[in-house]
Amino acid sequence: MQAEESLRILVGTEGDSFPLMEINAGETEASEQWDYVLVADRRTQRNPRQACQQRRFLEELRTKGFHYKMMEDREKVFFGVRADSRIFDLYRTLLMEPEGPAARVQPARPAPIPATTRIRIVNFVLNSKTAAGDTLEDLVKDGVFETRFALHKGEDDLKKKWAQWRNMVNKQPIDDIRDYFGEKVALYFAWLGWYTYMLVPAAVAGLVIFLSGFSLFNASQISKEICEADDILLCPRGDHGRKYQRLSDTCVFAKLTHLFDNEGTVLFAIFMALWATVFLEIWKRQRARVVLHWDLYGWDEDQEEMALELINCPDYKLRPHQHSYLRSTAILTLCLLMICLMIGMAHVLVVYRVLAAALFNSALLFQEEQVTTAVVVTGALVHYVAILIMTKVNKRVALKLCDFEKPRTFSERESKFTVKFFTLQFFAHFSSLVYIAFILGRINGHPGKSVRLAGLWRLEECHLSGCMMDLFLQMAIIMGLKQTLSNCMEYLGPWLAHKCRLIRVKLGHASEDPELRDWRRNYLLNPVNTFSLFDEFMEMMIQYGFTTIFVAAFPLAPLLALFSNLVEIRLDAIKMVRLQRRLVPRKAKDIGTWLQVLETIGVLAVIANGMVIAFTSEFIPRMVYKYHYGPCRKGADPAVDCLTGYINHSLSVFHTKDFQDPIRIEGSENVTECRYRDYRNAQDYNLSEQFWVLLAIRLVFLILFEHVALCIKLIAAWFVPDVPQSVKNKVLEDKYRTLREKICSSRKSTDV
Repeated sequence: MQAEESLRILVGTEGDSFPLMEINAGETEASEQWDYVLVADRRTQRNPRQACQQRRFLEELRTKGFHYKMMEDREKVFFGVRADSRIFDLYRTLLMEPEGPAARVQPARPAPIPATTRIRIVNFVLNSKTAAGDTLEDLVKDGVFETRFALHKGEDDLKKKWAQWRNMVNKQPIDDIRDYFGEKVALYFAWLGWYTYMLVPAAVAGLVIFLSGFSLFNASQISKEICEADDILLCPRGDHGRKYQRLSDTCVFAKLTHLFDNEGTVLFAIFMALWATVFLEIWKRQRARVVLHWDLYGWDEDQEEMALELINCPDYKLRPHQHSYLRSTAILTLCLLMICLMIGMAHVLVVYRVLAAALFNSALLFQEEQVTTAVVVTGALVHYVAILIMTKVNKRVALKLCDFEKPRTFSERESKFTVKFFTLQFFAHFSSLVYIAFILGRINGHPGKSVRLAGLWRLEECHLSGCMMDLFLQMAIIMGLKQTLSNCMEYLGPWLAHKCRLIRVKLGHASEDPELRDWRRNYLLNPVNTFSLFDEFMEMMIQYGFTTIFVAAFPLAPLLALFSNLVEIRLDAIKMVRLQRRLVPRKAKDIGTWLQVLETIGVLAVIANGMVIAFTSEFIPRMVYKYHYGPCRKGADPAVDCLTGYINHSLSVFHTKDFQDPIRIEGSENVTECRYRDYRNAQDYNLSEQFWVLLAIRLVFLILFEHVALCIKLIAAWFVPDVPQSVKNKVLEDKYRTLREKICSSRKSTDV
């Protein structure tokens, strides 16, 4: 009944406004705590149309229960906005579920409304449509207002405990973050802190795998054979190779490759699959504890959004869920076209690498043996630039697709946008890595009969020491650039922009009014938008992808991510508290769709790492040779290394007389045969029996690896409950107490 009475007050007699000012006319709050500030250029005051629109908008706010105050300086006009307490009383009433007598009893003095709740409600009302059909966003686009923002107040404690570099290894004050920025921001930092903490064992394991290669740096039988192979000549590679190269010249790269392509790679890939599962399962438990502590375990986002709509507009009509197969088909088609564009970008990168190899060689910028390394490095840089460009394109496309889908609520729109944008970003970031890992050097033909681009340029080959070196370099460069340059730009950009604004204002006159000075201080901070927190989440999701997908080729990825996140947490804290305007607080009880994104990345990581070990790494060929072709096939011999002769076995023979133009190759007069990496017959250069045996074993290994890794993930997910028993018992006790009170109340009323 109380909720119904509140709704009658809300609707009033006319049903077209919110007559709070009639209920409590002239009431002013004891504290002049302004919730929001609107800013307009002083020139709007000389424009009759814009000045009229400003007055109409502010008067409409006043009829809804808002107070406002106007102040101005030489350039700007500031409007402070504060909501009447009645708005929050109704908000509290509409969200209350009167299940028993305790719920109906109103305290003598209601608890003060948290600042995060005030800002969230005021922001919702400001962004709603006016009587003229416009929104505040429309008025900003039309130049009536320049911007709006919530005021930073009481942030000094966060500055001391959180937003300082010296607090880098300290525990984050999650409750204080929640009280200032709301639950959604607090959950982001809680998740980021837990992710960073869990990166420690992954980084240690990756570093151990990497360093274990140093113990075999000179002891590896394969490296020994390569370093001593002065009599084995490699065939010219690509169009830029015009001379034979001794296999022993690749000695250093062979040793470096063994640092991350060794027997421990398989164990590390399985460990990372288990790590990703345990990380997510324990995070779910952490989230459940935090949300219960915040009394949000049973909170319903849809219910709150409907309450806000009813508070702002009593005539609000509920929008039902809608689905259109035609619209879904169109969206799916457009998404597939964008994915094809991403894949096309990877093909453009292939063309660049082919042309760059020819250019570097013809311009004599590098020595012949350095051309491949130069192509790989510059190709990674080009890929990084392409990622920056496509990120902006992908965001616009995802927004258009999301608007076309017509989601019902803001949270639903955010969820759909997340899925679309992440999908496009995933292909933008990882398409070239897929090419390097599984296609590079595998469709090139063989010496004497090579596949050429447009019939002119020969496709590039893998690095002299194998394709794992190419993948390692690509991962290291892209991830290194993203972690260093992105963090630098993420901090330096806002810092420089803020400093420039401060310098420009200091050149003018300073205001004597302290309140106006505070408003201007907030105005000079960097603006925020609905994507501010979203972009932070997206950046971490891509990093998580690099940390887990293809981690078999780059075991140092968790270590790099760990160092980056220690800096990232502090960067985000300083940026949000000191350099940016205050984010509008949002309520949340989980990280939303991002959890499904993390689970999807975990499954993709198992598949990708299994394929890297099976098809890119030399692990399978080494094991097959060791137990099927090598000297230990009939039993281990302590006096002989089981990989003795592997290099000679893994290189195919090519007769130099079969070259189409042998005269151009330097030193070809005394060379009758050369070697190349492949499994082909020396007579007709067709794929040999060993190739097909290896292919079958690679496929068997891939199936076994993925099934074992996925089974481990499922067992770990089952073994670690999502919600701790203490949380379940607390929720159960609350339900029991509420039900017991209801029954007691019912009995008392029956007795009466």
